[in-house]
Amino acid sequence: MQAIQISKPGGIEVLELVSVPVPSPGPKDALIGVEAAGVNFIDIYHRNGLYANEFPFIPGVEGGGTVLEIGSAVHEVKVGDKVTYAMQLGSYAEQAVVPSKNLIPVPKGLTILSAVAATVQGLTAHYLSRSTSNLTSESSVLIHAAAGGVGRLLVQMARIIGCEVYATVSTENKEKIARSAGAQHVINYSVDNFLEKVKKLTKLKH
Repeated sequence: MQAIQISKPGGIEVLELVSVPVPSPGPKDALIGVEAAGVNFIDIYHRNGLYANEFPFIPGVEGGGTVLEIGSAVHEVKVGDKVTYAMQLGSYAEQAVVPSKNLIPVPKGLTILSAVAATVQGLTAHYLSRSTSNLTSESSVLIHAAAGGVGRLLVQMARIIGCEVYATVSTENKEKIARSAGAQHVINYSVDNFLEKVKKLTKLKH
């Protein structure tokens, strides 16, 4: 199969297109025919050596596609299922082996491309709103970079919960994006001091 492989740390020049054997799934793994791979900042950290990996390796920690083969102990998915996954190296390839417990079924009506694009960012927004902060309908929350991938999803999740959302952005166009996601208060920090603006909006004294 074809894959992007890295044999040493460096810039984009170390990304090499190579032919490698198709990996075999273990008892608790599934072989995925990769139809889309996410591109994330962590991929850069893997490539330049900031996050160490044993060379050579296939980068990419987010992907999705069709289950082609399953191990003998797999019960979460079956051959033919559409799935995504995250935080598992190897998505920059035509096929990848992923522990079945890490696979996320793709709902009907949602494309693989859309599902993969939302996996890492969606999981990040979810744990920020539900695990790290445990937001409630009584919460007021300040969300930075609210027009970005994680920020926009976090705004939407916070609004679904019932929070009062204060959002920061850097341009007028991003203001529109943050408002369309549901933010009630949008602050352009290129124009206003967001700290003073939030204090004024919330009537905070300190």
